[in-house]
Amino acid sequence: MLEQVIFFTILLGFLISVLLSPLFIPFLRRLKFGQSIREEGPKSHQKKTGTPTMGGLMILLSITVTTLVMIGKFSEPTVETYLLLFVTLGFGLLGFLDDFIKVVMKRNLGLTSKQKLFGQIVISVIFYIIFRQSDFSTEISVPLTDLSFDLGWAYVLFVIFWLVGFSNAVNLTDGLDGLVSGTAAIAFGAFAVLAWSQDQYELAIFSVAVVGAVLGFLVFNAHPAKVFMGDTGSLALGGAIATVAILTKLEILLIIIGGIFVLETLSVILQVISFKTTGKRIFRMSPLHHHYELIGWSEWRVVVTFWTVGLLCAIIGIYIEVWV
Repeated sequence: MLEQVIFFTILLGFLISVLLSPLFIPFLRRLKFGQSIREEGPKSHQKKTGTPTMGGLMILLSITVTTLVMIGKFSEPTVETYLLLFVTLGFGLLGFLDDFIKVVMKRNLGLTSKQKLFGQIVISVIFYIIFRQSDFSTEISVPLTDLSFDLGWAYVLFVIFWLVGFSNAVNLTDGLDGLVSGTAAIAFGAFAVLAWSQDQYELAIFSVAVVGAVLGFLVFNAHPAKVFMGDTGSLALGGAIATVAILTKLEILLIIIGGIFVLETLSVILQVISFKTTGKRIFRMSPLHHHYELIGWSEWRVVVTFWTVGLLCAIIGIYIEVWV
């Protein structure tokens, strides 16, 4: 029964994204919701100017409908389901506002960093309040050890750091056609396996709903992309995967399973620190995917390589949790 639910969840998420895209992409184009490409980015990206963005709306609709329908078939939605959807849609709304300001109001930077951070913190704090009222554990376990720490009241700071950090990490990774769609599908697939192994079936269903939605989107987002997910999609996916990690109590394991997102973020941090302290850059350009483009790799080669590394990270994460 559960195996059938998982299969049809992926299928439904995939079909909703695939069927929506041919209708939604021309609509975005008519509204002139086209991506503006930063001049300081790789020159090869300038030809992408005008490609419809805000495609994350399709992903969010697919995830929401698929999750509610399929969990409703399996059982009644619980607080975990609503927490997942709250964070996903909350960060998605924040990303939508950012995209809207960029493409409609023609402010290429979108929301200011302070505005975006404030919104992310508010969503994270609301999540934490509901999380604690539902009596979830504030304990954190360290993979490959018997160590665990109960953070108590300080867990709210951890939640804020994790949700904000990973939503921004996935957002930084979203710079090449299909990069985030593929890596997100892999990471959520890994957490679906781990949630299943814990008998947390709602979390498994949500995770595979995301897998189906982003794979359906990937059909139109793969190089050359016909649509971009924008911050609407990337902020939502980052917040969602951090939430899944928290609810499965595999918070620290996300660093491994989401290794690509962590590496991309570290490349930006190291680049900034190096340039400010020494005046020299470590990478040709950050985030990391741009560095490989500028040393001569094709966009498709970079994306497939990062997918492969992401898959290895996911396999390692599953192995650590299930078999070690």
